[in-house]
Amino acid sequence: MAVADAKYRFVYVNVGSFGRDCDSTIFKQSTLWNAIITNSLQLPEEKCLPGSESPKIPYFFVGDEAFGLHKHLLRPYSGTHLTLDKRIFNYRLCRARRYVECAFGILSNKWRIFHRPINVDVDFAVDIIKACIVLHNFVRDRDGFSHEDTTTIMGFEDLPGESTARGGLQANTVRNILSKYFLTNVGAVPWQMTKI
Repeated sequence: MAVADAKYRFVYVNVGSFGRDCDSTIFKQSTLWNAIITNSLQLPEEKCLPGSESPKIPYFFVGDEAFGLHKHLLRPYSGTHLTLDKRIFNYRLCRARRYVECAFGILSNKWRIFHRPINVDVDFAVDIIKACIVLHNFVRDRDGFSHEDTTTIMGFEDLPGESTARGGLQANTVRNILSKYFLTNVGAVPWQMTKI
């Protein structure tokens, strides 16, 4: 499990969990989640959205439907019969999630060891993965990235989800504020209506 930035660099990784563990369980046991819920991560102060006088909203991580909703971790709206603003929110969230998906694709395309099973002791496999991530970040910093690195990535399919909203009022409020913002002249992107 990892967090990636807009330059396809990994800024947080959690290596060593079993494949049978679901993403939300791994995340809930991670040091990142512990830092989020104990407010020790030192995220930037809440801000209004650019060009608006909306209520201040917290900085947040972007996840898929496997994760629970939290004011610092947003996930898509669930369901199939969503309003226009919710569909646009899901589209924009999916675009943001692509950075981590592409970062994993670039990592595996650059370090071909990930194209086959790593048949070594588990602890050594963890070390190999961590070394590849460090090298990946080094290469990203040194060489930047080319668009071709990101064009063969799979896995953008939306997962079926639950129809309930979890995370409490504050997390839902943040998501709703963003949904409305993405429909404004300031928050919209020209192509979003053709993509939903």
